[in-house]
Amino acid sequence: MNVMKRGSCLLAGCVAAAVAWQLAAQAQSLNDVIGVQQNRTTLAQESQQTIDAVVDQTRLLEDQYKAVLKEIDGLRIYNELLQRQINRQVAKMAELNESIDRVAVVSRQIAPLMLRMIESVTQFVSLDVPFLLEERQARVAQLELLLETEEITVAERFRKVMETYQIENDYGRTIEAYTGTLNIDGATRNVEFLRIGRIALLYQTADGKLSGAWDQDERKWVELGNEYKNSIRQGLRIANKQIAPDLVLLPVDTPEAT
Repeated sequence: MNVMKRGSCLLAGCVAAAVAWQLAAQAQSLNDVIGVQQNRTTLAQESQQTIDAVVDQTRLLEDQYKAVLKEIDGLRIYNELLQRQINRQVAKMAELNESIDRVAVVSRQIAPLMLRMIESVTQFVSLDVPFLLEERQARVAQLELLLETEEITVAERFRKVMETYQIENDYGRTIEAYTGTLNIDGATRNVEFLRIGRIALLYQTADGKLSGAWDQDERKWVELGNEYKNSIRQGLRIANKQIAPDLVLLPVDTPEAT
């Protein structure tokens, strides 16, 4: 009986030991599985972080790429604008070069033209009604001096010539009163001259006793009667803007057909 009991106990112990060992082995295997899973989870998290970083970097590069494309597009438009400006400047340079080439030709042609214009205005003044004669002759003489002055440009010379022509032209449509001296009957007298365009040039002495008019046909002064005394005085006052313009009866040259 005792032997049997001992055998049973020994068998039970062996079974218990086997079960315990198996349970321990299973526990170790489970721990290994859990550890592997945890490692996988850690690797998956690290991989996800790497993927997220790659995605962020990719988005950053994409944004930079879009920004660069936008900048390139802006630069392309800017370059096209600059190219159009350059093309216009090149065309303008070509025009300027062509104008410069013509300047020498024009300069050679304009000098004789100005000389003929000065000769014409000189002759015109000498044959015209002799109002402000010294002033006008001095102006023409100044033009002749300009042609001999190298420091003055061709443009300035031509401007002066045209200015003289304009002044002479304006005389024909204005009235003017000015003082001067005139030889009357062998005596120099102070007089007031009245110019009405180019159709009448009259004078009256300061005391109002003598009046006269220029006869363009005879190229001389002729004395007028007292019937024009008040009219000439009124014309002088109108020219000096002392009274309002009004109708004045004065002797004028008869127009001639040309």
